[in-house]
Amino acid sequence: MKKLICIAHRGASGHEPENTLSSVEKAIELGADWIEIDVYAVEGELIIIHDERLKCTTSGTGYIRDKSLAYLLSLDAGKGQRIPTLREILDLADRKVGINVELKGPKTAALTRSLIEDYIRERQWNYEQFIVSSFNRRRLGQVKKLNPRIRIGILIDRQSRNYMRFARRYDAYSVHIHVSLASARFIGHAHESGLKVFVYTVNSPDEIERLQALGVDGIFTDFPELVVRR
Repeated sequence: MKKLICIAHRGASGHEPENTLSSVEKAIELGADWIEIDVYAVEGELIIIHDERLKCTTSGTGYIRDKSLAYLLSLDAGKGQRIPTLREILDLADRKVGINVELKGPKTAALTRSLIEDYIRERQWNYEQFIVSSFNRRRLGQVKKLNPRIRIGILIDRQSRNYMRFARRYDAYSVHIHVSLASARFIGHAHESGLKVFVYTVNSPDEIERLQALGVDGIFTDFPELVVRR
């Protein structure tokens, strides 16, 4: 069986507060190949957080869209960690791992494209070290139109009839599917079309073994050690 790519879901979020510098640092320590993080755009800055409602993962209240950048960066995101920016994540990762940026809100496409280009031009990163993913296909299309060299991944959480048409139109690199959709038929069809198949979010050794036998390319997990040691 082929080696699985380990994608640390929001960093090593089974060990440290999700989407924080400590979770990214832990994922690197555990040997993850990639880190998946979520971005929102606030005052022209990309911040790393999954839920629009602040109380889900931070000491704050209300919604991201109603808050200033200064307020958001002052919050406790768990264990004294604060909400980081994408720049801080990239600086910490320092090309040791690939970065999967999931676009979570408006205005993220152009900012993400611009930051990726900055790090490729100025910090010796390369395009193969980035994937931009989203459930929002309009944002993915924007990224690809702005820079066709950026790899995009289509997120799917339910049966979809038209993802392949979008994938072909925008030359998608990968499809990121909920574990419930992982079947030999789906995976085979995606591979025949030239797409990598990454499955989220899997924390069961038995399920990881099943997915590896099916031939998936990689797994998103909160516990990177479960995938790394296979």
